[in-house]
Amino acid sequence: MDRISPSVRSANMRALRSKDMRPELAVRRLVHRMGYRYRLHAKDLPGKPDLVFRSRRKVVFVHGCFWHQHGEETCQMTHRPRTNLEYWLPKLARNVERDEENRMRLEEQGWRVLTIWECELNEPEVIQDQIRTFLTEK
Repeated sequence: MDRISPSVRSANMRALRSKDMRPELAVRRLVHRMGYRYRLHAKDLPGKPDLVFRSRRKVVFVHGCFWHQHGEETCQMTHRPRTNLEYWLPKLARNVERDEENRMRLEEQGWRVLTIWECELNEPEVIQDQIRTFLTEK
């Protein structure tokens, strides 16, 4: 049983944004400070990647650990819902499936894809190195 009313739950869900979330903004600031320029949420690409580097044919997705079900055992930010499982489990599974479909479609079109997880942002130096390596490799 859900702990809050359906109308309150609905209002909460409507308030969730799909872009400009805190983890995405942190990555954008980091990449900008590194001197790279990018475009945001290209509607013509599968999955509307968060950061697009067209001249390099590379994209970056910033995934929330819960919504995209980060599978790392060390991730403290992902969890499985305890209520309304008949709704949540298929929804979250579909998110994971869609992420993989988008990745495959982008790679088929010649794009390189980097996924940064919300929990990884606790170590900005590691993320910075990862991004630099990703953007400079051929």
